[in-house]
This record gives sequence, C-alpha cells and structure tokens, in this order.
Amino acid sequence: MNNDVKKQFPQIKIKQDEPLNKYTFTKTGGNADWLALPTSVDQVKQLVAYCHDHQLPLTVLGNASNLIVKDGGIEGLVIITTGMNHIQVKDNQVVAESGAAYIDVTKAARDASLTGLEFAAGIPGSVGGAVFMNAGAYGGETKSVVSAATVLLPDGQVKVMNNQQLDFGYRHSVVQDDHGIVLSATFTLKPGNQQQIADRMDELNARRAAKQPLDLPSCGSVFKRPTGYFAGKLIHDAGLQGYTVGGAQVSTKHAGFIVNVNHGTADDYQAVIEHVQDVVKQKYGVQLVREVRIIGRDLAE
Repeated sequence: MNNDVKKQFPQIKIKQDEPLNKYTFTKTGGNADWLALPTSVDQVKQLVAYCHDHQLPLTVLGNASNLIVKDGGIEGLVIITTGMNHIQVKDNQVVAESGAAYIDVTKAARDASLTGLEFAAGIPGSVGGAVFMNAGAYGGETKSVVSAATVLLPDGQVKVMNNQQLDFGYRHSVVQDDHGIVLSATFTLKPGNQQQIADRMDELNARRAAKQPLDLPSCGSVFKRPTGYFAGKLIHDAGLQGYTVGGAQVSTKHAGFIVNVNHGTADDYQAVIEHVQDVVKQKYGVQLVREVRIIGRDLAE
C-alpha cells in the first residue's frame, strides 16, 4: 500500500504508521502500517476489496478490549470499526452496527424497556467483537439475544446469518472460522419493566466494579473457564496474584485479569500469561487456554 491509497479513499480517515497503543484497552501494541477509520458499511467494503485486489494483509478491530497487539505492530491495513456505531430500536429488536459499543446497545434496550441484554451492561467490547467471540458475563451470552448478523466474507460476499448459522459456542462463532467481518447485528429481546432492567444493570455494574480492576488498563478476562474450574481461583490459589513482568501484573484485585501497572508492553503481557499457564499446569494439571486474542508481529520481524 502506498500514499496513493489516501488519494483513492479521500473520504476515509487513513493514517500511516499509526501507534495502536492509542486504541487498545491494554495501552500496548506497536504501529499499524496503515490504519483506516471507516464510518459506513460501504467504506468497509471498499477497503476490503482493495486489500483483496492488492493482496494486502487486513486486520479488523472494534474496541480492541479483549486482545493484545504485539509490540511489532500489524502488517498491512488495520480497520477500526468504532466509527460505525448507529443503533436503531424497532419494536422488540435493537439493530446495531458492528462498531457500536455493546454497553451503548444495552442502554438503548433499557431505554426502550426491552429485557435480555442486562448481562452485557459492563462488557467493554463492540457489537462486532461480541458476536465474533460470543461475549458473555454473569450467566448470559450474546448467542441468547442475537437473532441475526450481517457478515462480510473475504470474497466480498455479504451474508445475513441467523442465530443457528452463526454456530455460537463458548467464546466462539462461525465468523471466526469464516474469517468474516461483522457489519451489524440484530438483537431480539422481550418487553420488560424499565426500572427493573435499570436496577439489574446497575447491580451487575456494581458487582463488576467491586471485583474487577477497572481502574487500570487490561485486556479483560485473560483465560477461558476450564471445565470444572474457575481460572481466577486457580491463579489465586497458585499464589500468582501480583506476579509482574515489566509493567504487566496479575491483578491483586482479580486474579483472572492482567493489568498494565507501569508502561507494560505486549511482550510483558505474553510473559505473564505463559508463566501463569506453566504454574497452574504444574500445580493443578489444568491447561489454561487464552480467551484474549494475541495478534500482530514480533518486534524482530
């Protein structure tokens, strides 16, 4: 990709050699060769077609809340979808573009007296990310409320997938397998009592604030829940809270989180993750599997 791309897409905000630590929740990550900030589905389609035609590597991010970008940054073009954030309520459905904050969708549902999304009141990701990984919290999952999603496939085809076609699993959807890009999602909810919905959201947010290190940069819950166990408890019981490499630390407030306490790097995060996995495996025979995605290139590349 060269400077002609800016001329080709003058209507899209495109930055060259842009630091991704400005956009990630961990405040880590090297530079993107190119970063595009589209504001419409058509703009995304144009960028994807360009990358396909020019064999340019493409990475799509939303709120970048549950991922770690390596210190070498990301090759090719990175699209951040947060400029695509329109939310519409119609009857018992909320339709949201992929870049909309999941929290904003829960507020729209609350304001329309629609129940079902309370569990997501504090999930910091985008709608696209929530569908992509079937985000969940407090016993609820995205799969229980998404009736359809519009997905852009690598070949340029736009496909509307229903709940069954999305093939949701634990922190998984078919979008991951298809390397698709979520463009929008439809949440089908039920009428409810607005005050009860608001109270439940407030309750869950209070529980989250009491237990989780929301005051420090993090990538959210680092590990998937092992069958029969809780990752945070295993890490706590292993005496790993406070374990630090560089500026990345196993949270002293919630062992399932790794926080950036002092200008931590992606390498710091990876070192802490691997140490936690090794110790828990050695002590309890349980292999912790990452929930957080690690993407990009190493500094040496």
